[in-house]
Amino acid sequence: MDKELIKELADYTHNAEKEKREIIKITAELYPELSIEDAYLVQEELVKQKLEEGRKIIGPKMGITSEAKMKQMNVDNPIYGYIFDYMVVNEGESISIDDYIHPKVEPEIGFVLSRDLEGPGVTALDVLSATEYVFPAIEIIDSRYENFNFTLPDVIADNTSAAGAVFGTSLKRADEVELDVVGVTLSINGEIQALGAGAAVLGHPANSVARLANMLSKKGEKVKAGQPILTGALTAAVHLSPGDYVSAKYGGLGDISFFVK
Repeated sequence: MDKELIKELADYTHNAEKEKREIIKITAELYPELSIEDAYLVQEELVKQKLEEGRKIIGPKMGITSEAKMKQMNVDNPIYGYIFDYMVVNEGESISIDDYIHPKVEPEIGFVLSRDLEGPGVTALDVLSATEYVFPAIEIIDSRYENFNFTLPDVIADNTSAAGAVFGTSLKRADEVELDVVGVTLSINGEIQALGAGAAVLGHPANSVARLANMLSKKGEKVKAGQPILTGALTAAVHLSPGDYVSAKYGGLGDISFFVK
């Protein structure tokens, strides 16, 4: 891909996010042959644009971390994107539905490392030995594409639908919790909408961080200490509406909630 096309496609998704409007997926019209490798080039340009606007990366996020979903989409690796400072929502606070297009929520387990991890060859054991703490989180996703309709390259180019993150304040050492069997209930207005467990994320959330380190190593990058890492959804995504009270309860990891106006 030439630089002009990369910039055009990054502008396309970036402007849709800023203007809070739906767009047709890139592979439908603009560039049907978009590959996963091309899509990461578009994502890099999108990230660069945000940084030039004065935004700051808070940490990486993983997507497509279900083994079944990866098999369905015929891919060997999950995908990654980035949470920025303007996306962070404080626990217990409110978001406005008007700031999004068609937001959904997913409960996740977050990691913060005490030292950098650089692949290739990083394992889940490496991740756990480098983990400072884990915490409960809720990710807000908001694909810019019409009806959440996209291919894998499309969603990568759209920064994996990143739109928001609520980081829980209950911090645990990794050896205090059996992360693969941690159960979560996601409720809206007191009614359970989805159930899941840590094993939904590549068998164990630490595997997700290891995959991220190994994927980033191909670009000469590493997973950085001190950054919150969202490891992937524990349940299916649930749609948000005005007036919703969103709550996720994690066995052994605590609870987290926020409101929708």
